[in-house]
Amino acid sequence: MSTRELSSRRGRARKGYGGKHMSQAVEPAAEPSRDPFAALAQEDPLVAALSEIVKSLKPGDKLPTERELTKQLDVGRTALRDRLGVLEGLGILERRPGSGTYVQEFNPGSVSMALNLGISSAQIPLAALESVRIALERQAAIEAAISADPVLVAYMQRALDQMAVAQDEQSRDEADRQFHQALLRSASNPALTFFADAIAGVLTQDVKTRSSQVRAADTAVSSAEFFVNAHREIHAAILARDPDRAMAAVNHHFVRLETVPL
Repeated sequence: MSTRELSSRRGRARKGYGGKHMSQAVEPAAEPSRDPFAALAQEDPLVAALSEIVKSLKPGDKLPTERELTKQLDVGRTALRDRLGVLEGLGILERRPGSGTYVQEFNPGSVSMALNLGISSAQIPLAALESVRIALERQAAIEAAISADPVLVAYMQRALDQMAVAQDEQSRDEADRQFHQALLRSASNPALTFFADAIAGVLTQDVKTRSSQVRAADTAVSSAEFFVNAHREIHAAILARDPDRAMAAVNHHFVRLETVPL
């Protein structure tokens, strides 16, 4: 998208608010959001109250007892248990029979489950999610080239070596996963790693399927050679501490996958 087009879009977005004062009522959207998670806390005050309690604790900490929570929040035990179940389903809490309810360390796998349900409900195409994944990896490559952590760069090299000698797709896919994990961690940006892992959890099977299709269709160069070379380009750019080259290498790597529709 050109700078002019982007500017035009931003201008239209600003006009959409009609320049109204913040205190004035805004007309409701024509269609309500289909995302079941986006406004969960806003729509459910009890979930919001429990979320505030959870945020005041650390992973592994125990929540107050149900009796204490019902008194503190002035709610019935049935309603409380229902909302605790919601937060447990999202991977935020863990209820241990006979012991109590504990705060879990929120991990990308938990986000993947919620994300999978959310994008399905909102009818977001996987192709749109894939473009987000590529953007995250592109940014990770830029930041990795700046920091170039020698240990993680060495992990990338080891994954490359495993990729080069892999005799089957399963071994090659595992080496590919290890390479991209090392790439994301080389960026030294935990937010990039967290969200990329969450998205990868949703896209894993689709990416594997498309990778296989690309390999099967590739007649100009062997599938193994192309994928190893594409990853070598990324590794070499990071080793050279060249952010622009690293970004271009990531683009080159993913452009083959983008030719196969989700």
